[in-house]
Amino acid sequence: MIASGANRVDEAKIGARLGEPIGKADADFVRSHTGFVIGGVPPVSHSEAIKTFIDEDLLTFEQIWAEAGTPHAVFPLQPTDLIQITNGEVIKVR
Repeated sequence: MIASGANRVDEAKIGARLGEPIGKADADFVRSHTGFVIGGVPPVSHSEAIKTFIDEDLLTFEQIWAEAGTPHAVFPLQPTDLIQITNGEVIKVR
């Protein structure tokens, strides 16, 4: 899930879309499924294939910032590029 910082993700709505309940992932889960630590997970290059949902509100910005593999590095990109590189599905998350 890649969401605008201004939005709170509606976990019930996303869970219904996936057909199973979801919750906040802990640090061990994130590291084991992405290969990265919380706060540094980039939108690509995960250790496992991950279904990506992209908050539709991100499309209102000309430029967004994504983590770049560590909690201390980010990179700019356009929302349309994020959709393309992740093969993400744009949805309403709130």
